[in-house]
Amino acid sequence: MTPAVTAARRAGIDFKVLEYDAGDSDEPYGVGAARALGIAPERVFKTLVVELSDNALATAIIPVAARLDLKAVASALGVKRATMAEPAAAERATGYVLGGISPLGQRRRLPVAVDESALGLDRIHVSGGRRGLEIGLAPKDLVELVGAVVARIAR
Repeated sequence: MTPAVTAARRAGIDFKVLEYDAGDSDEPYGVGAARALGIAPERVFKTLVVELSDNALATAIIPVAARLDLKAVASALGVKRATMAEPAAAERATGYVLGGISPLGQRRRLPVAVDESALGLDRIHVSGGRRGLEIGLAPKDLVELVGAVVARIAR
């Protein structure tokens, strides 16, 4: 199993692991996951790594069909600006490959912001730490496990 699944197990939360064939689709990873699993896209969240104005990295978790509002995530994390992190930096910091970056079990614990839309759902799905693996869990459990701030960061 992945470090993400191990982290969820250790935390003792209620979660479910779902696997699907990630294949060679041209779809963005999260949208493909939603389609393959038959889950509404607003319930599947992607994990994005951003670089903050203080040169630190952070994680933003938003619905797969949404776009990240960089100004909003910067504000939520208490910095002046945020930009998308370089893919290699995101992979090094998290220990995961693009398309499989999970908010759970990251190599380095990064600050996290979760879009507020998650709290309106009973269950959301995030990457399980590799392409083709999703973890379904209660949004409040995710927020607590990663010490996230909750704000409107998606548009």
